[in-house]
Amino acid sequence: MVSQHGIKLAVYLISSYFGDLVSKVCECLLRRGTLSLAHIIRFTELSRQNAVNSLLVLIQHNCVQAFAIQQEGGFGEAPKIITQYMVLFDNIIHHMRFPKFIAIVSEELGKDCEEIFYGLLQHGRLSLNQIVDRHKQTSNQNEGNSMALDPLIESFNKLVNNRFVERCPAHEPFLAPPSEEETPAKKRSAKSAKMNGEPETIEGRALAAAAPMESARFLVESDTLSDFPGPNIEENPTSVTVGEKRKQDSLELDTNTKKEVLWRVNFEEFVRRLRHKACVENVRERLDDVAGIILRAILEGSRCAETKVKMENSVPMTMNAIFEEVIKCEEGRSMTLEHVKASLVQLGCELPVIAGLDETYSIDLKKIIEIAQNHEVESIVLKRYGRETYRIFRLLSATGRLVETDKISNTTFVEKKDTSRILYQLWKDDYLHMEKINTAGAKQGSFLLWKVNKRSLWGHVLDDMYHAALNLRLRVAYEQEQEKEILKIPKEKLVGELGQRYKRLRRVRIVLESSLMKLDDALLLFHDF
Repeated sequence: MVSQHGIKLAVYLISSYFGDLVSKVCECLLRRGTLSLAHIIRFTELSRQNAVNSLLVLIQHNCVQAFAIQQEGGFGEAPKIITQYMVLFDNIIHHMRFPKFIAIVSEELGKDCEEIFYGLLQHGRLSLNQIVDRHKQTSNQNEGNSMALDPLIESFNKLVNNRFVERCPAHEPFLAPPSEEETPAKKRSAKSAKMNGEPETIEGRALAAAAPMESARFLVESDTLSDFPGPNIEENPTSVTVGEKRKQDSLELDTNTKKEVLWRVNFEEFVRRLRHKACVENVRERLDDVAGIILRAILEGSRCAETKVKMENSVPMTMNAIFEEVIKCEEGRSMTLEHVKASLVQLGCELPVIAGLDETYSIDLKKIIEIAQNHEVESIVLKRYGRETYRIFRLLSATGRLVETDKISNTTFVEKKDTSRILYQLWKDDYLHMEKINTAGAKQGSFLLWKVNKRSLWGHVLDDMYHAALNLRLRVAYEQEQEKEILKIPKEKLVGELGQRYKRLRRVRIVLESSLMKLDDALLLFHDF
């Protein structure tokens, strides 16, 4: 469930990138959930053509996923196939992180890969032929210069091999209704499915059905790389779904040409790398640089073996495999096995007295993320409420259970009167959970118990962060609007008062945008990690 300020931020991002019409459709889907085209037209009061075009833009930029379901017809009517559209909130918010993604690609793969990657961010989805055409336009190459395309293909392969780019999902998978034999079994296994993390909602089923097979997700077929610069359009029978055979009440895609493999940015890989980076930085701050180097080596060595982004533990590795990864970096070449063992103990691994050759070690990443989340919220409390409130909140956060007012006062060395005032303020601001206990017997009375309900508090903090991010983006837009005349003047003519105004705008933008980048790190920590 997306919070209110999260919805407002997503709508603002879509509006700033694609205009008000598209943002109206996006807001409708965010607030009302998955809808058919008919319902979108009804709720937005847009014409059919405007609604269709808006959905096409959102699909092109990976912000909406379409899927087809079978709907029971009326009395005496056959079942109907209806296309539904679901909004992808996370992908919308990822638009704020494009500069981070570009920096990762530029640092690891260089400028040539960055150019291809930027084109995919700009256009959402592209075929390899379209990537080649765009390269020719930007570099002013002649069509006959096929030798100049070899570095382009090599750069594209690097992006795919590093999993920065992936094949697009099926544009409209069909979700077959469960048969009568399957339905009772599915009801019985609902609890086990939830425990196993299997998709239960229709949206989860749609995403799973649309996703390409893992074996094909990062596959660049050899025949797609041949016959450049001529058209190279491949038939992809696996992408044809039931929904493609009829186009009533659905978006009409171009069926006059054969299907090409479309590629898009793999947001999942970037979130994984940013999560690893956050874990390493947290360990460096809490422990030392050596532990950070060891953890980074473990995560880099096991990245390809990870099955999902939110891995609770790192992939198990032997001591020899860990040491091989450590000495790959310059900082690790001065380390010995004893350094590695000591750091593994710091990171929470239990080393056996006599280690076998096949003994494996795994780091608790979930615990590292939780520590980072606790530290972030505690720092917010410290800045907002002061030192005494910080001590009280930290006690309750570390305890993790209900604590009575007097015990809180005695433990934190805060006056009872002040303790009660602080606790009420935190409760009023949704930072604490309170329970009132009445006592029976000769001495009847009541006392209050307090605790931190992290699940609800984390949601509250995340919503505040969305609100702050929206305000920062609005302020950046306001500052640019105020000085829009200055931005149109050539830099060499910006002298005197005009020069001072330009310098002020530049300073303000740097402060606001750097604040937004830091705030986005916190958003990732609480929502994506």
